[in-house]
Amino acid sequence: MAYNQEEQAQLDLVKAWWDRYGKLVLLVVFAALLTFAAFQGWRYYRHQHSVAAVTLYAQLEQAQQANEAKKVRDIAGEIADKYASTPYAAMASLAAARAAHGTGEFAEAKTRLQWVIDHGRQDEMRHVARLRLAGILLDEKRYDEALKVLESQPADAFSALFANLKGDILVAQGKPAEARAAYQLAYDKSDPNSQYRNLIQTKLDALGEAK
Repeated sequence: MAYNQEEQAQLDLVKAWWDRYGKLVLLVVFAALLTFAAFQGWRYYRHQHSVAAVTLYAQLEQAQQANEAKKVRDIAGEIADKYASTPYAAMASLAAARAAHGTGEFAEAKTRLQWVIDHGRQDEMRHVARLRLAGILLDEKRYDEALKVLESQPADAFSALFANLKGDILVAQGKPAEARAAYQLAYDKSDPNSQYRNLIQTKLDALGEAK
């Protein structure tokens, strides 16, 4: 009997607690389930998003190999529009810029490269886009614009490339002293064992001794 009375008392306490807090508990549990479901749904969405981007990028690579420049640009545009949050968007835009440049469509090439600079998620991709855009502007003799594109501080791995291209632009502007300083920086930042460093040394030699 004592046991039954104690058990009943416990049940009464549980019942009273449930009457007071039961709805709150159900709401918390329901909210947790919704959060979990949303998280799982987001993970599934991201996975499907990436799969779709990869599939399109594979088609782009096939178009590249077949030298189908227009198809490359069309696919790149679709990836940029639908899957801009994936790394493939910047990669595709770089490929499209190269295809456009190869067919002499320099305005489109610059537009694609600027998209990478503005929207690319990876610093490396943005650095590559800046180098290529500055190179096009150098070819167009738009030297000040080219230098402006290279103003941002690159990652250390890109320092030599940025400095070397700055040197090329400054040579074209007829500024040998500034060009020498840029080439010297490129030389100092480059791999001592690389052929690239030999190329920079050739440019330094062509400028002659500093005056």
